[in-house]
Amino acid sequence: MSRVYRASDLAAIAALCVSFGLSTAHAHHPGIGGGSGAGAIVTIGAATLDQGQFAVATILEYIRVRELDDATLAANAGKDVHSLRAIESRSVSFAYGVTNDLTISARLPWVRRTNIREGEQELPDDPADPLPPPTVNNRGNTSGIGDLTVLTQMRFLNNPVTGTQIAALLGFKAPTGVTNRFDNFGELFDAEFQPGSGSWDGLFGAAFSQRWGNWSFHSNVLYMLVSKGTQDTDLGDRFLYNAAAVYRLFGETEQIEHLHMHAGETHAGRTAASRAPQSAPAVPAEPHRRVALDGILEINGTWSDHKRVAGVVDPNSGGNTVYLSPGLRLTIDNWAGFATFGIPIVNDPNGVQSKTDWRVLTGIAVAFGGQQ
Repeated sequence: MSRVYRASDLAAIAALCVSFGLSTAHAHHPGIGGGSGAGAIVTIGAATLDQGQFAVATILEYIRVRELDDATLAANAGKDVHSLRAIESRSVSFAYGVTNDLTISARLPWVRRTNIREGEQELPDDPADPLPPPTVNNRGNTSGIGDLTVLTQMRFLNNPVTGTQIAALLGFKAPTGVTNRFDNFGELFDAEFQPGSGSWDGLFGAAFSQRWGNWSFHSNVLYMLVSKGTQDTDLGDRFLYNAAAVYRLFGETEQIEHLHMHAGETHAGRTAASRAPQSAPAVPAEPHRRVALDGILEINGTWSDHKRVAGVVDPNSGGNTVYLSPGLRLTIDNWAGFATFGIPIVNDPNGVQSKTDWRVLTGIAVAFGGQQ
């Protein structure tokens, strides 16, 4: 018998493969975090993969940043104030169902930051001479492999009658990314602009899902405990908080799909068999393609602590950003394609920083294996 995938099978793919920490308050840092079959895109739901099932996903995240003008950069020369144009992240993710209630996922990104600029104040050769006017330097772009993130989802409540699920989240970020990128002037980029952080970081959180017919609600919180990494820099802890409402626009509801999977036959097959004469063999139902479209609306927030270099706090770092993120997900059999567009409704960085203008995330996920 071929594997019959429910929408919930893909629910754990992207939110686990993709979004463990997607949104970021600090414009300098990309997300560490998808799309899912019945869950949200960025928000991590409590659904897990079936035992023995695995899933892969490719994700593209693009964050457009509001650049600081030359006057602002010149006025803040020497104060670790920077501007950049955009942050791109191309990721490959993998998730595996160890048991029906335990899923492990991993994500490895390739990160690019463009048009990094800062003000610089040069000192005169003679200390008695007046200071020359500050200049604004375009230091160029950085790109490379980022840090690997691993997340374990342990579901400890799964009530099929009420549609309620709750899971604990536990993981880490490993320093696999490159930390040796240089600018157009041959100077090493600061830690915040390197593709990797050089630090081991812990992840702790929880996820909740609730379903009512064609509607489902998902939420999660995730704390990222950041340690000191490259260039004696602590990039600051992060607290990620997300909530999402999902509506099945067309396609079978989760309850119907669940019954079909466990019955091992389609409704059409059961009807044909019941109407067939007793002496005639039952005719197998024709396989049909399962297609579903979900509309998704999310609130994605990230609070970031200040950056610290050699223990010194950078006042122009950290802050809080909240996105309003509408999106769509198309599921065809064991494939899911998804896209979401995020608009900041809270954009509150500390000090002088580039603010986020908008964010786009899109990707494809596919599931294999699992129970027959």
